[in-house]
Amino acid sequence: MKLRQIEYVLAVAEEGSFTAAARRCHIVQSALSHQVAQLEQQLGTILFERNSRSLRLTPAGEAFVESGRRALDAVRRIGDEVAARSGEVRGRLSLGTISTLTEPDVIGLMARFHRRYPHVDIEMSMDGSERMIDRMHEHSLDLAFVGLWPGVVIERLESADLCEEELVALLPREHPLTRCRRVRLEQLTEWPMADFGEGTGARQQSEEAFAAAGLRYAVRFEVSTISLLVDIVRRGLAIGLIPASLAPRLAGVCTRPVREAPRRVVRAVWHPNPTPATRAFLALLDL
Repeated sequence: MKLRQIEYVLAVAEEGSFTAAARRCHIVQSALSHQVAQLEQQLGTILFERNSRSLRLTPAGEAFVESGRRALDAVRRIGDEVAARSGEVRGRLSLGTISTLTEPDVIGLMARFHRRYPHVDIEMSMDGSERMIDRMHEHSLDLAFVGLWPGVVIERLESADLCEEELVALLPREHPLTRCRRVRLEQLTEWPMADFGEGTGARQQSEEAFAAAGLRYAVRFEVSTISLLVDIVRRGLAIGLIPASLAPRLAGVCTRPVREAPRRVVRAVWHPNPTPATRAFLALLDL
């Protein structure tokens, strides 16, 4: 088995087609297909189910991809680990963060890290907590900052709680609830709600709180970014719930504390065997 064959299989699995995988690997499709077929013959099993309309991994293919990612990750780390023993931190650091993160200051941390370790290539992406945890399991992220319902267990990854905070009601400036110093959950049910998509950690925080109070949580407007949620509320279409730490940064809207408010935990998540660059970044967080 050759490393490039592992890379080809992972590319096909991640791109969803042999054509896109060949383009990514800078190889003609026929050569890539031959290498994958040769590997399947060596393994004595089929890794992909192919037809004219779709391509998907077989159970054996799923097992190969999981092990293959770990194998490539280990190979790529050899030079970084050797350099780290000599006191040099280098390689790549891929960070993920939710859009509603205010603490820690990830941009400030990255700037400090870059000044201290200029030979590390830093990457950052923004996504939902669930997707970033998936990407951690896929080894496409080294460390992620996620927002979760308190008590959620993340399997096969290390994590540490950084802070816990309540959500507050987000209201248009002229909304009747702005006359209240503090609002109740049942008052919020009288108005259209805006929130992140169903199944997201951000949505779960609110759903769990409403369910615990015996209330129905009906979302009229589903969003994928905090800026869109704020804009919907600012224009008077709905109300929402956001982390309290975000409130001072928003213009054109009002916030109010909520009795028995939903809560979220901001958590750092990393691999059990972190890279030298990840270990150095964790040190900045005192983790």
